[in-house]
Amino acid sequence: MGSAASPPRTLDAAASPPTASQEDLKRVAAHRAVAMVGSNMTLGLGTGSTAAHALDRLGDLLRSGALRGVAGVPTSLKTEAHAARAGIPMLALADAAEIHLSIDGADEVDPDLNLVKGRGGSLLREKMIEGAGARFVVIVDESKLVPRLGCTGAVPVEVVPFGSAYTLGLVRKVFDGVPGFSARLRTVVSKAGDGKDDLFVTDNGNHIVEMFFDDGIRGDLTAISDSLLRITGVVEHGMFLGMATSVIVAKKDGTVAVLTKK
Repeated sequence: MGSAASPPRTLDAAASPPTASQEDLKRVAAHRAVAMVGSNMTLGLGTGSTAAHALDRLGDLLRSGALRGVAGVPTSLKTEAHAARAGIPMLALADAAEIHLSIDGADEVDPDLNLVKGRGGSLLREKMIEGAGARFVVIVDESKLVPRLGCTGAVPVEVVPFGSAYTLGLVRKVFDGVPGFSARLRTVVSKAGDGKDDLFVTDNGNHIVEMFFDDGIRGDLTAISDSLLRITGVVEHGMFLGMATSVIVAKKDGTVAVLTKK
């Protein structure tokens, strides 16, 4: 299991529409997070469908004058383009004197508020920016809550293109003998239209190894993280351990809970 931690506690709850769709729930969680933003803050701007709702809300508040002097550091080229359309001023990471708050979604959240992120391929920039900030608020619907990381899909690992198939083999060796483990290089349909697949390329020009676990990752998450990061050719992985300061969860029963470690 991951490192021992006190279970998360619910800080507050608020109503959302009882018939809300998953997209509605994402929007509710995102708007709750944006309510934490104050004028003159620098924000880490997350990537993904849930974070997109936060970008739209920030743009609305800036245009109305309810927020002023806010700037964001985008975690992907897609987020950069979305933020530009929404009218959110942006900064490069090196130009941000301080990141007061980062808002982003997650693919999975475990009981210790550890995360899997980066199934969209933006894990490196997300981890750099969200790790640099004072607070990291995660926004999810309750389908993202899992008993263990790796239960619902791929755990991504970003690797350099050179020798990526060789690096894939080294990643597999970390989990040698683990029942139900598999790994592959992520592919996408070729833009050439020839019916072939190309290796997925991240915003940083790297490739992604996707790790799969039949019943989630069992064992010491910190030790597993260290083993992956010691592989030459691995850039970063999508386990965000101990990084979230709070998690906003929009639930199907019409409540929104804010979870934090005691």
